[in-house]
Amino acid sequence: MKECDVMAKQTVGYVNALETFGLVDGPGVRFVVFLQGCKMRCKFCHNPETWALTGGEEWTAEKLYDHVKRYKTYWRNHGGITVSGGEPLLQMEFVTEFFAIAKQNGIHTALDTAGQPFTTEPDYLKKFKALMQVTDLVILDLKEWDSARHRTLTGFDNENILKMARWLSDNYKKMWIRHVLVPDLTDSAESLQAMHDFIAGLKTVEKTEILPYHTFGVKKWKNAGLSYPLEGVPVPTAEQIKQAENCLLHGK
Repeated sequence: MKECDVMAKQTVGYVNALETFGLVDGPGVRFVVFLQGCKMRCKFCHNPETWALTGGEEWTAEKLYDHVKRYKTYWRNHGGITVSGGEPLLQMEFVTEFFAIAKQNGIHTALDTAGQPFTTEPDYLKKFKALMQVTDLVILDLKEWDSARHRTLTGFDNENILKMARWLSDNYKKMWIRHVLVPDLTDSAESLQAMHDFIAGLKTVEKTEILPYHTFGVKKWKNAGLSYPLEGVPVPTAEQIKQAENCLLHGK
């Protein structure tokens, strides 16, 4: 199908921001689309401006792809498009249309998600399967293993998120797993070991990463009139990162 061909359906998507030269959001150089809206309230979130379920710039999938494809030369053979958030699964039909156009034009697609909206309810799962048909890679954030601590950190438990990871594995969908390391919050050796064991049982995980906590988003919280809940929490030391990597990546 030629790039000028259009899809019949024109779902409107709400975009918070665009990044033309992403280097950490999937393989190669990526064009990253940050969608508006997220129901989780992660205490270490560095993009609280994406939380609101309203707002953002309106795009159709076709117009967004027409904009994005202008940067195609940067991607060369190993890059592509990543849709992140906010939480992109809250705009699943729009992402499906956008990725479908990208795949028709031979572009690698990656979905960066925390998985919170996932459910095996039939209507939802039908839409999710359609999205997975045009998604090459799922980058899944596992915030915390312990469900009670996960609820304290994000406002939600994690049973459905782990169920999503198992579904992706059972359906042979490639995954990267990410975990944000926050000292004294998400660095429990017990939880990291349990997460390692869980990931080891998944069949399609290509990469697991520790993302060290940082304070770059504090100013955004304050600009939004929000009280930053982790005020005074230090960034992890090199030794703490090494210990967490040994536990999560190597199980030791």
